[in-house]
Amino acid sequence: MQVDLLIRDVQVYNSYFKQFVPGNAAILDGRFYYIGQRGTETFEAGEIIEGKGRYMIPGLIDIHLHIESTMVTPQTFSYGLIRNGVTTIVPEPHEMANVFGLSGIKEMIRASQDCVVDMFYAIPSSVPATGMETTGGAIDLEEIDELLASERIICLGEIMNYVDVITDPDCKTNRILRHIRQQYPELIIEGHCPKLLDLELQQFIYAGVDSDHTHQTVEGMKQRIAAGMFIEIQEKSMTDEVMQFLREHDVSEHFCFVTDDVMTDSLYRRGHLNYLVAKAIGMGMSPERAIYAATFAPARRMRLYDRGAIAPNKIADFLLLSDLENLSIERVYKAGRLVYEQTAVDEQIVERGTFPAHFYQSVQLPLLAEADFTVKSEGDDQPYQARVMMVKDGSTFTSEAWTEVMVQDGEVRWQESPYALIATFERYGKNGNRAYGLIGGDILKRGAIATTYSHDNHNLLVIGYNPQDMALAANQVISQQGGFCAVENGKVLANLRLPVGGILTEEPLAETAKDVEALRQAMEDLGYRHYNPIMSVSTLSLPVSPALKITDLGLIDVNQGKVVPFLTRA
Repeated sequence: MQVDLLIRDVQVYNSYFKQFVPGNAAILDGRFYYIGQRGTETFEAGEIIEGKGRYMIPGLIDIHLHIESTMVTPQTFSYGLIRNGVTTIVPEPHEMANVFGLSGIKEMIRASQDCVVDMFYAIPSSVPATGMETTGGAIDLEEIDELLASERIICLGEIMNYVDVITDPDCKTNRILRHIRQQYPELIIEGHCPKLLDLELQQFIYAGVDSDHTHQTVEGMKQRIAAGMFIEIQEKSMTDEVMQFLREHDVSEHFCFVTDDVMTDSLYRRGHLNYLVAKAIGMGMSPERAIYAATFAPARRMRLYDRGAIAPNKIADFLLLSDLENLSIERVYKAGRLVYEQTAVDEQIVERGTFPAHFYQSVQLPLLAEADFTVKSEGDDQPYQARVMMVKDGSTFTSEAWTEVMVQDGEVRWQESPYALIATFERYGKNGNRAYGLIGGDILKRGAIATTYSHDNHNLLVIGYNPQDMALAANQVISQQGGFCAVENGKVLANLRLPVGGILTEEPLAETAKDVEALRQAMEDLGYRHYNPIMSVSTLSLPVSPALKITDLGLIDVNQGKVVPFLTRA
């Protein structure tokens, strides 16, 4: 029998029994043809690979992530994924949709078409995530219908506004959910519901949402699985308690591993989904179950029945591993073709200027002055109680605290407080909104940082201890059409340029990783103490992530789903 490729003497992972079986694998026309003991006595192969007892597992599948979180283009992202054994992803271009709406989604899909990694897209369902922010674009029923009719769509992306889903039957999100259930009843619906339990959780599921990828606790996970939810475990949920539960209970069909958001330097230095699988093994999960949770389980969740297993007629996406415990990848194959080899010279070729011209001119905001960081107040000259957003290492959630500040001559004397100022400026040229608050906790202790990479609205966000540094950081970002800048004493410490929509770069992965590392180091040098300071800052404007956040409309009490005042009378 003629086949294209024969891999001999490998330990083949069988997804159906969750075990490794010694044997051979034959591939024809990009799909597995035969798995078993037969070899050259049966098959005449165009190429024969001697496995020498190495482990052969399916290509890894990540069903919940945002390419924009890595701040690179789909082409560069695909390059980074393949090096780490990820062959299929389900990206949700939520961030680009917030900047450009429908065209942002379409351009991301177009930029993915020639990538080595298969990218099946999720429609961003929550753009904007709430009605309490200004974005560059919006997605509603008309845009959803167009995407489902014309693009490579696999699911409705994470339903984020869980407060409105539960409390407001006529809200936009519920209109979208009713439309999907009536017009596209087979479409998968992904969810985002941190901390929901009991009745509220089941109300959310009743609305049609049957997955959750947010920070898990054992009790929350038990309730979700018991109610029929599929759980997507990202790294911050991999606590000792959660991993013990997953090891000790037969829930393999009810969860998978996902990355959600991965920084560029982490992708380049540490890895991607492969890192989570290796971490799970290091935390006591058997390799067989950990691999299942990154291959077969996610494939089944997204009904990608042609992959996720090494079996006849499945797409021949697979990895050859030299070490199972550490998931050491020697080779990666996509549809039977070698696409990465650990020992080969590996240089990335990048393309620039591939997006429409207006994608490089999205920051419609004039340069700022020091006076723009003066906080005006119509209050009398007296002390006031001010809300403070408190950041804590280990989470992107914040908490609310209070402090006393003086109002004098119509200005809030914020510099006399022990806290930094956080300010946001609408950057799409729509209304000129701006808002201010105080921020403390595990953040920078001096200097300033500014960014247009601020979830989900991507308006300009600035944090600092003096107007001079804040204006310098802000204007550096504005003048380069987006990015991230750290400043101290009038000097730029680190600068990351993100000219595509103010959130992406077209530079190579290695170069961007160095810039991100320098930015992370500068933030830490300024006193930021967080496991991921870049993500911490970027989520301070996310009005669906508890508890106190800020948008261009003001401070947001996320749990109540409303704008709340900065100051109240003492």
